[in-house]
Amino acid sequence: MTPNSPGPSRLGQPAGAYEDLHDRVVEQARAQRLWTSEDGAMPALFVSHGAPPTLDDPEWLAELFAWSQSMPKPRAVVIVSAHWENAPVAISGAAAGTPLVYDFGGFDPKYYTLQYATPDASDLARRLVGTLGGVTPIHQDVDRGLDHGAFIPMMAMYPAADVPVVQLSMPSLDPTALHALGQRLRSLREEGILVMGSGFMTHSFAAMRDPRLAGHTTAFDEWVADALGRGDVDALTDYLAKGPGAAVAHPTADHYVPLLLTLGAATDSGRPESTTVIDKFRFSNSIRSIQVA
Repeated sequence: MTPNSPGPSRLGQPAGAYEDLHDRVVEQARAQRLWTSEDGAMPALFVSHGAPPTLDDPEWLAELFAWSQSMPKPRAVVIVSAHWENAPVAISGAAAGTPLVYDFGGFDPKYYTLQYATPDASDLARRLVGTLGGVTPIHQDVDRGLDHGAFIPMMAMYPAADVPVVQLSMPSLDPTALHALGQRLRSLREEGILVMGSGFMTHSFAAMRDPRLAGHTTAFDEWVADALGRGDVDALTDYLAKGPGAAVAHPTADHYVPLLLTLGAATDSGRPESTTVIDKFRFSNSIRSIQVA
């Protein structure tokens, strides 16, 4: 075995699929070409992030990493996760190596030792204050790290942990409010900053427990895909009234509304153009993930 080759597979061990991916691609991740102004605006993403079991799923991890490699490495990442609601809008800690938030329970102890030591993001935090602070008060929560809705996709997409990242809170669970927040972040894309909403295209514990309910999550996912194809932001905003199976697919709004943040950050064309990058189901739920220009 050469010094840079991966060791024996750790599949079947907690987070073993992630450790295998990391060992295999970390040098490639470090060497990824950094964004320049000639690339134009970075896209905006909606990522279905999953939970710790994502780190046990080699196919899902490989797709997330391949997605990141399909674009230049961003200068920084701003992420809004389903797992942090705070008003007014708050900014997570920006110091290098800010500890993670292990906001999940009932998993193997290994998951509570995971590390993702991101570089200093103070410049990004100041830029966010400048972008958002003129309209809404901004709270800087210097002790809060990235929660699992942020660090799990980042670990898969940027395993070298060499991209500055700051998490923003959701000011409410109102789809219109998240869309408006995304609009205010739109200009950051022109600076090589990746804007990411992190949720789950359907998030039904009932369907996880009873696969017979999967028809509801499938119907909702198909409806979302159709509305995205039409660029129908109004329909997607009114998802509870218009989305079939919405009451089962999203009994709470937290994992859905980050999608509206992503659409708000899209280029102002009236009809955002989206591309589905991941189109699969896990645990009877859709992990559809999209990219918008």
